[in-house]
Amino acid sequence: MTEQQPHQFERGTDGPKVILVGVDGSASSMRAASYAGGLARRQRALLALVYVKPVLSAGATMGAPVADTTDEIASSLVADIKESTEQVKDIFDVRWEFHTFRGDPYTGLVTAADELKADAVVVGASEQAGHRFVGSVAIRLVKAGRWPVTVVP
Repeated sequence: MTEQQPHQFERGTDGPKVILVGVDGSASSMRAASYAGGLARRQRALLALVYVKPVLSAGATMGAPVADTTDEIASSLVADIKESTEQVKDIFDVRWEFHTFRGDPYTGLVTAADELKADAVVVGASEQAGHRFVGSVAIRLVKAGRWPVTVVP
């Protein structure tokens, strides 16, 4: 006799439908975007590129137009992505969307993955030396255990 298990929704049973990649303009995040783009192309999945705008305290922003700066970064990322997709449009086509979220990188990516119903998350390896000891966004995403996470060096 077997027990009947309750049916649970399962994402990615026929391959991923949404592959999320975190981008911040760093070299490793752009390599992650390229890698995720290849995955999305092969899987015929939507590539969701996510930039998390940092939220800084009022004291940290004194005299600095932080909102303008983060908007400029997001605009620059979109321009770079559009240019890259234009260069390869005759070779292959990838469906993609660009999203911005606010918060710290980990929380922003978790929120994005939940809202966009991501089947997989791709991030670049941290380029900050201290993260080897304290833990990076990638390690925290893996430990969350909610999606397959690929870390691109």
